[in-house]
Amino acid sequence: MFPFSLLAQQRTKIILKDARIGNTDGKKNISYLKFPVFSHENATLTCDSAVFYQNDNVFEAFKNVHINQGDTINIYSDHLTYNGNTKIAHLTSNVRMIDKESVLTTNVLDYNMATKVGTYVEGGKIVNKDVTLTSKNGYYFSNSRDSYFRYNVVVVTPQSTIKSDTLRYNTLTNWTYFYGPTNIKGKEDNLYTENGAYNTKTEYAYFGKKNLYTNGTKSLKGDSLYYDGIAGYGKAVRNIIFKDTADKTVLYGQLGYYYKIDERAVVTKNAYVGMGTKDSITVNNKLQPDSLWLGSDTLETQMVLQKTLKLIESPVLKKNNELGDPEKPQKNNASQAPGMTAEEIGITKKSEKKEAKEKAKTAKKDNKNTKPTDSTAIKAVKDSLLTKVSLPKDSLSKDSIAQKKPDTPLIKDSLNTAKAPIKAIKTDISGKKTDSLSKKADSLAKPGNVVKKIDATIKTTDSLVKNPLDTVKTRSIKAYHNVRVYKSNMQAKADSLFYTSADSTLRWYGDPILWSQNSQQTGDTIYLRLKNNKLNTLQVIDNAFQVNVNADSARFNQIKGKLITAFFKDGELSTMFVDGNAESVYYNRGKDSVYTDMNQTVSSRIKILFKDKEISHILTVKEPEGIRVPITELKEDVLLTGFTWKPELRPLSKKEVISGKPRTKPAASKTPAAGTKKPRVPIGKAPNKAEVAKKGLIKAALKEVVKAASKIDSAAIDSVKAIIAPIKNLPLKPDTSKKPDTAKKITPAPLKKQ
Repeated sequence: MFPFSLLAQQRTKIILKDARIGNTDGKKNISYLKFPVFSHENATLTCDSAVFYQNDNVFEAFKNVHINQGDTINIYSDHLTYNGNTKIAHLTSNVRMIDKESVLTTNVLDYNMATKVGTYVEGGKIVNKDVTLTSKNGYYFSNSRDSYFRYNVVVVTPQSTIKSDTLRYNTLTNWTYFYGPTNIKGKEDNLYTENGAYNTKTEYAYFGKKNLYTNGTKSLKGDSLYYDGIAGYGKAVRNIIFKDTADKTVLYGQLGYYYKIDERAVVTKNAYVGMGTKDSITVNNKLQPDSLWLGSDTLETQMVLQKTLKLIESPVLKKNNELGDPEKPQKNNASQAPGMTAEEIGITKKSEKKEAKEKAKTAKKDNKNTKPTDSTAIKAVKDSLLTKVSLPKDSLSKDSIAQKKPDTPLIKDSLNTAKAPIKAIKTDISGKKTDSLSKKADSLAKPGNVVKKIDATIKTTDSLVKNPLDTVKTRSIKAYHNVRVYKSNMQAKADSLFYTSADSTLRWYGDPILWSQNSQQTGDTIYLRLKNNKLNTLQVIDNAFQVNVNADSARFNQIKGKLITAFFKDGELSTMFVDGNAESVYYNRGKDSVYTDMNQTVSSRIKILFKDKEISHILTVKEPEGIRVPITELKEDVLLTGFTWKPELRPLSKKEVISGKPRTKPAASKTPAAGTKKPRVPIGKAPNKAEVAKKGLIKAALKEVVKAASKIDSAAIDSVKAIIAPIKNLPLKPDTSKKPDTAKKITPAPLKKQ
């Protein structure tokens, strides 16, 4: 019999609490047991059979192995080798480790009974209520509920799938920590990082190294990213790049926010955006794309429904170089509606045409078969009802009405016509007099066919099909405060700006100034339209003022009015129209580029033609009035009311768009500020009284000069010469022979300590 009492006295020894003994080797002290129950410290170990090596304090268990520790951890396997000295259990084949929150399964597991740490290196999986995690290597800490995983780590949650090289996961808090390249793929978006954390339950995440968030064609980079998956809110800090490859838009800054539901991104701190154009510039003898760069204190970009925007009508230049009617912004074709291809739309249009033809044929057959008693009544029905019934489906929506053909009747007119017979019938029932149309409608109403048709018409209007164009979204950009724009052939500044790709128009507000070539435009509002990603038209609205300066001169050609409309050709100003109290000042030059005269005109409209980046012709169109003054007779430059010229504010590079204009150091004031002490005179240097006296005389002489200049005659000139002559002969050095005391050194009194 096995001495159970001796084993119980040694606490570090494995205790055999119960078993069916098969064989015992007394010399080697080895027992072969059936259904043993072992106890070691706070753990209980059971199995179907075991070999107990008493001298080594080790046993080997087979089949239905079960380890229970602290009533919280249960481990199952087909085979176990347990060493009581090291307290390490080596389990193999169908290993399952179960705690309150999760289940770990693997083929080989080493579990330390003292530290409660489980390790596997041949692949394992952890499953809890919300997460399934697999990896090649794993380390599970039962006390802290932390698990460390290496190589081919995959975490699957209902919201996302995480793939990483190295991560730590806490089954209690649901926090996942990343220590290597990691992808978090959601239903529509993806997050990449090489260091960060993510909560699989709350979907909150933060990342700190090589971070990238992508959602379709949009992406967001930043040195640090914070994201709330449930709220759809993200924050990026330092070196931010928001990019949309669909419309070639890139935002930069040092602090940014992203709102998934609104598809909106806000960037602050050195915020600027780059927009691709089809213009090109030559850099180092190579053609490069000429991008448009826009900077401001705050930039906001968003995808919005196109129907919610007020699109700008673009002016049109006719073939005879005259201003035409505005071109309405082009609405997106149905082919751009989500979920429909061009082929499908073509098929639907063909099918609609076929249905319309078949309906027309059936209507003709019905008219032949039926014999109406009154031809005028049939005509009234066609005019009042059938027009409405024959409307195409596309014309029932709001947007399609705007695009309908001129001969297509509007819904309102057809509905009013359809309601007319109903009103006529009611008035007839009430006993009042009815007109001929109501009598005809009443005669047709007796069989019951008219009322049914009217009801059917009203029902069709209630079940209007929504136009797919109502769901079309477009990119919009808003810029707030200190807006700066740079392009090689155009620069601008303003307080705020709005842009949408639906009409490709930049809108400046708040004291906008736009420079193009040698011209400057100012006004209350400025619109600049791009066409095919090139400068197309310019409109300056209210208090419009343009200043043009020739490259080799300082003469200011000026144009002002209520509205300025300009057209570009190959990226340069070509034609301009000024409307509403239009005024102009233009300096004419001869063949040798010498100014000959100045023309000042006033009219209802002025037309300006440009050539080689300068004004070549000014044409007055309506009710012109003007004067011509030769340059020799021009006493001073003529400046129109509202003139402003601010080339110092013009952005000259992409760098100035990002960081703003360099700050100029203020000139040092020569006069000391109030309350400040006079500068101390250095010891050994006496003030030159003769020089001081000379400066005073010069000031007095200048006053006399001003008085004398008002009288242009020979006597005045002689008096001025007489005043200045004695001043020129004054000595700069003091005359020490007459006044030797003035040459003595003056020692200032010592300053009192503060």
